[in-house]
Amino acid sequence: MISHRTRLSVTVQYATADDNLPARPLLRRWVQAALGADTPGMTVVLRFVEEAESRALNRRHRRKDRPTNVLSFVYDDKHGAPGGDILLCAPVLRREAAQQGKSVAAHCAHLVVHGMLHLQGYDHEQAAEAARMEAHEIAILAGLGFANPYAAHPAPATKLSRRARR
Repeated sequence: MISHRTRLSVTVQYATADDNLPARPLLRRWVQAALGADTPGMTVVLRFVEEAESRALNRRHRRKDRPTNVLSFVYDDKHGAPGGDILLCAPVLRREAAQQGKSVAAHCAHLVVHGMLHLQGYDHEQAAEAARMEAHEIAILAGLGFANPYAAHPAPATKLSRRARR
């Protein structure tokens, strides 16, 4: 018997000079975890970009003139295989990971899960929606062995001011 269930298709594009990003098998694992076992497959493109591309797309689609960590673009579900593009800005991802005292992998996993939930209709415009989405992210990431991304982060290491050195 032939199964008509759609399988997961994940394409990863590294459109950035950063060669120290998570490998395709890890990214695919994080995408699958965000889908869950009972969700039909999807077609997903994960694209790592530089700040200029992130900024241009964020300005065009969200009217925010700055690069952002993650953008999600949902495809039309014409063939029974929903999906979309998740754009990850490598420099912003790295900067945020350092500021939050996390590994790049942990922050990247969070952003991939976050983007995947957007592709599945989750949003965080209203407080109740945000709480629902965050709870789902926390649970998925815990299943992958990552800490709660919304827990308090240690303050980034900074140079002491003159006053603090006295």
